[in-house]
Amino acid sequence: MLCVTVARTRHKHTIQEHLDVAAQGAKLVELRLDYIARSVELARVLKNRPTAVVVTCRRKEDGGRWEKSEEDRLMLLRQSIAMGVEYVDLEEDTAAKIPRYGKTKRIISYHNFEGVPTNLEEIHARLAKLDADIVKIAVQAQSFEDSARVIELMRNAKIPTIGIAMGDYGSMTRILGTRYGAPFTFCVFNLDRRVAPGQLSYNDMKNIYRVDTITDKTKIFGVVADPVAHSYSPMLHNSAFQANELDYRYLPFRVAANDIEPFVRWCQREGVGGLSVTIPHKQSVLPLLTQAEAAAQGIGACNTIVISGEDRIGYNTDYRAAMECIGYGLTKLYEEPNPFEGRSALLLGSGGVSRAIGWGLAQRRVRVAISSRNSESAERLARELGGRAVAWEERHSVQPSILVNGTPIGMFPEMDVTPFRKENLDQRTLVFDTVYNPEQTLLIRQAKSIGCPVITGLSMFVRQAAYQYRLFTGKEPPIEAMTKALRRAISPLNYNNLDEDDDDDTQSQDED
Repeated sequence: MLCVTVARTRHKHTIQEHLDVAAQGAKLVELRLDYIARSVELARVLKNRPTAVVVTCRRKEDGGRWEKSEEDRLMLLRQSIAMGVEYVDLEEDTAAKIPRYGKTKRIISYHNFEGVPTNLEEIHARLAKLDADIVKIAVQAQSFEDSARVIELMRNAKIPTIGIAMGDYGSMTRILGTRYGAPFTFCVFNLDRRVAPGQLSYNDMKNIYRVDTITDKTKIFGVVADPVAHSYSPMLHNSAFQANELDYRYLPFRVAANDIEPFVRWCQREGVGGLSVTIPHKQSVLPLLTQAEAAAQGIGACNTIVISGEDRIGYNTDYRAAMECIGYGLTKLYEEPNPFEGRSALLLGSGGVSRAIGWGLAQRRVRVAISSRNSESAERLARELGGRAVAWEERHSVQPSILVNGTPIGMFPEMDVTPFRKENLDQRTLVFDTVYNPEQTLLIRQAKSIGCPVITGLSMFVRQAAYQYRLFTGKEPPIEAMTKALRRAISPLNYNNLDEDDDDDTQSQDED
């Protein structure tokens, strides 16, 4: 079950948000009385409440906003219990001062916004002895290992326990909490009003992760990156799972570079079915695989791992998606059996996505040139691909059959810049921009305006995810549903106002 935290400074806003949350289907709300600026009118916020509630009044030293007297705070908590609230949240030193009364259930809680104490299990044992119906422990995670420890705490607890690893490292504890025994997990109605680091929105928890229906039988997948909060992959894959009515969930896993090996081992122990892999792990996961396809080995990067039993098999779906998109675009241009043969390509950028695309083009005997703001990196990649490096300042002197932008130039929010001048574009050149947010970058718009065939980053991103979906599930991906979901997420205001020909683009970005 989801518990939506309502933390507003005025009574009328608290009441209205409670009504709004209930209208969206929430069954449980946490009322943060410590956020109400004036004297709390308890009867006003509790009367005719539309859902069950958890009443919380947190002191500043515990991470809350209560600055009035401790006597007044304890009185509010006692009055809430007397009025029959469903749950009351009590800190360790408060629990003994407020005895059990009526049917109100007691949540005995501990919060640490600095880190994870070494004696976490000892703290849990102390709280459990304070006549607790539920123990709640929220700690600030500094690593994936911290989050895994909180998961173990919930799994091994003999009393219902809500374990929260706060911050980006701890998203999995919020999404999977009920899977490991938590009676409910916390979220917020509006991300602008988060009261703890890493809280997720009610909409995402309900509609993207479908937390209320996660069980111990739900198959878990995810994207591993650092950072990961910006990733659209969870929305994309979860929309596909839901479209095909699969009891699968796809999570964001933030994992630092030095933690990738224990993380992969954890995934194997937990029965995680597969992973999308992105910065900074695409190269470092290769030694952790039991097997890797030829493309992943040749590129020297893996963006997909399928885990089955003891096997960890690596793939590179960036390469597959890019070649599919480019092949389709070239066929429309030249109508030849092998449209790649004899062509030339200019890759802008020398990062992971350029490496994958460049390797695929070189395998198809395309003459490859690389131009990057990092000249050493461009020269190194050119040598590996058997191509040539072009100084960044001289990139406009090249007239390729295929132009690929593998840089972040033009990405949101800096959408008014382009990596290649319009006046140097040739309408016979296939222009491929791997940036997918926005879909219609300045490079794509300018290329279309002079008649160049184009491939958008959104198309590649969806297609590489579609390949991953096949590898994860063995089923055909609902590409239309995935594309619509991504477009809606990237540009919700413009989703219904797309140009008619936008859907006809040869359309597909790695998250680099």
